Amino acid sequence: MLQKKVLNKLLASAFDVPVMVTYWDGKTENYGEGLPQIHITFNKKLDLKRMAKVPTLELAEAYMKRHIEIDGSIQELVTAAYRQADSFLTDQSGFTGSLISKFTSSHDKETSKEDIQSHYDIGNDFYKKWLDSTMTYSCAYWAHDDITLEEAQIAKVHHILDKLHAEPGKTLLDIGSGWGTLIITAAQEYGLDSYGVTLSQEQYDYTMTRVKELGLEDKVHVLLQDYRDIDQQFDYITSVGMFEHVGKDNLAEYFKDVEKYLVPNGRALIHGITGQHYGAGVDPFIEKYIFPGGYIPNVVENVTHVLDAGLQLDDLEPLRRHYQKTLEHWADNYHKVFDETVSEYGEEFARMWDLYLQACAASFEAGNIDVMQFLLTKGASGHDLPMNRAFMTARD
Repeated sequence: MLQKKVLNKLLASAFDVPVMVTYWDGKTENYGEGLPQIHITFNKKLDLKRMAKVPTLELAEAYMKRHIEIDGSIQELVTAAYRQADSFLTDQSGFTGSLISKFTSSHDKETSKEDIQSHYDIGNDFYKKWLDSTMTYSCAYWAHDDITLEEAQIAKVHHILDKLHAEPGKTLLDIGSGWGTLIITAAQEYGLDSYGVTLSQEQYDYTMTRVKELGLEDKVHVLLQDYRDIDQQFDYITSVGMFEHVGKDNLAEYFKDVEKYLVPNGRALIHGITGQHYGAGVDPFIEKYIFPGGYIPNVVENVTHVLDAGLQLDDLEPLRRHYQKTLEHWADNYHKVFDETVSEYGEEFARMWDLYLQACAASFEAGNIDVMQFLLTKGASGHDLPMNRAFMTARD
């Protein structure tokens, strides 16, 4: 009885859309005005102590185990919670006070390797199921609304390389090179001598196979090592979806390494998830199950580290809506192979990834998180760049 009273109070102000809730005793309550858009069923009671400290983790695990069922859009439900200012789901105070220091501590090289491999070395076959053929696992660039996911991912690579105003014959380092689409495109279409560095064995093997198939061994070089062990300089640096993995205490070092690896007046395009608000920067569900060791810095943190590293800002572009749309495409693709994923990986794993993709789409939709591209110069801003920004979008 007590737990139901507590949940009743919490859910009364949790969402800004009407929701129907069926409790474990079979009784149903409606919250909000109007016809309910989403139906939540609690098949079992929850742990109220964990709800007080880590609500997203407790609810996520309950969903993974089918203790909670959701009839309707998870993205819409989570977005409704983020839009509701006094929702208990957006209160991270207990998590911040008790666990944040553990999750944002400095990463040594071995820990960083373990964290990266725990996510990306699930297996290339898993990601092939729902990514596009470029195997690009980061925010796409929707230059036009009617293009495909694959076209938007290719457009993102071009958008990055065009912003660098890259000249043929020069060198490029991609920190966190993923499955290699950017470094291969840089070599094939921009005439760059490109290098990629990754800690993922699966990504390394996949990229090396593509490089050999394309006969690009003399133009594309892939390094299976920590980016902090690089010992040369480059004309250009790219890094896509990487700084979210380095940890709060390593962000300053990350940007200093970017500066160190650039030649004088070299340029870098740093693309990653950031926030336009102050907050924990860590979600306990994502930390435990998806991205161990991850930390989302806000834009002020990143710009401060940029200045401290001796770099100058040429351009800053938010791409929040682009990542929302990217995640919605991923979620749609994932739903087509959901039953297959259950058969291969188990139901808890399959439900976990469905929740993750839709919840992330909701975070971007609500403005809870953002993604930005930082164009940086090791030297005076705008050195050797055109006087207006048209060169960045001429391809669009």
